[in-house]
Amino acid sequence: MKHNLIKGSLAAVIVLTTLAFNTMKKEVNIKESKITWIGKKVTGAHNGSIQLKSGHLNLENDKIIGGEFVMDMSSITVEDLKGENKEKLEGHLKSDDFFGIEKHPTAKLVITDASKKDGNKYDITGDLTIKEKTHPISFEMDYNGDSASTQLSIDRSKFDVRYGSGSFFDNLGDKTIYDNFDLDVKLKF
Repeated sequence: MKHNLIKGSLAAVIVLTTLAFNTMKKEVNIKESKITWIGKKVTGAHNGSIQLKSGHLNLENDKIIGGEFVMDMSSITVEDLKGENKEKLEGHLKSDDFFGIEKHPTAKLVITDASKKDGNKYDITGDLTIKEKTHPISFEMDYNGDSASTQLSIDRSKFDVRYGSGSFFDNLGDKTIYDNFDLDVKLKF
């Protein structure tokens, strides 16, 4: 009996040790990573950036199997305007008309599936949460061990961000803001 208990304990240690060496959590370097956004309207576009609050990839045998990234919604900045116009648009984006940062200070992406393709490319599926609304999202990502990059197009109206949306309001004319906004994500690890 004692001999079987020792064998069982030894087997459990070997299995856990093997798993520990094959799976890991790779933390993102928040200061060196960059997320930029662009939102378009009938009469032009605006662009800016947003900061990560935290993030990591889950790896198994150096391949992506999952991950989670949290964006600090209070960090939204506008980069194509200056002075009072910049401040007004940043305040509006942070208001309840758009992202409502007082009630919803973060947005989150949870990677639920990753399939390795050719070279450094992955097909990623995940759940994106903005303003407490969660919807699935799929995209392609390049990952080389020290960095990752992707471009996402997000339909803001799915997340109850409908201000100026021609899909929900009539007669907006040249004040219409398109539903999709684009993110260019460059992560460093």
